[in-house]
Amino acid sequence: MSNKKCRLFRIWIVSGPSGSGKTTLCEAVLKDKAFKKRLLKSVSVTTRALRPGEKEGRDYRHVSQKKFLSLIRQKALLEHEKIFGSYYGTPKQIIRDAQAAGKDALLCVDVKGAQTIRKFFGKKAVSIFITTPHLKTLSERLKKRSTEDKKEIEKRLKRVKIELSYRKKYDHVVVNDRFDKALKKLKSLLT
Repeated sequence: MSNKKCRLFRIWIVSGPSGSGKTTLCEAVLKDKAFKKRLLKSVSVTTRALRPGEKEGRDYRHVSQKKFLSLIRQKALLEHEKIFGSYYGTPKQIIRDAQAAGKDALLCVDVKGAQTIRKFFGKKAVSIFITTPHLKTLSERLKKRSTEDKKEIEKRLKRVKIELSYRKKYDHVVVNDRFDKALKKLKSLLT
């Protein structure tokens, strides 16, 4: 039997509030050749507009609301949620693709999506919560990235308190106070 068939398949769920650095950390992990060989990143589907610097198919798959609702009816999503007026979801296809490639799945999802996936996959799913040492840090990061207006940032900061309340439901927590340190910890958890 080959090693690919013997290895235990894992679903790595990374989530945390807006501005915590979860997406940036996941991208950095996948730049490492060793992790790129082992992990297949899920590309979420969304109805929100493409942000500056994002690339279609790399960061998100952007679809119409009609298409998104069709994906829900087809049961093609592991989880989905409407956040700030836009739909987000994780395609089920990532699991089949990762298993076929002999890799683990890396999912960067919101806290409610993470709970849904964990319930469905049980011990195959390992959850990692990314946070910052202070709420102020999240606020500063959201302002720096300049992708939302002041009103949108205020909405996101209100949601942060809800997201932080899920922290204890995760298998692991990574505090992203220094990027290099957080990346090292995330890589050690994924090993």
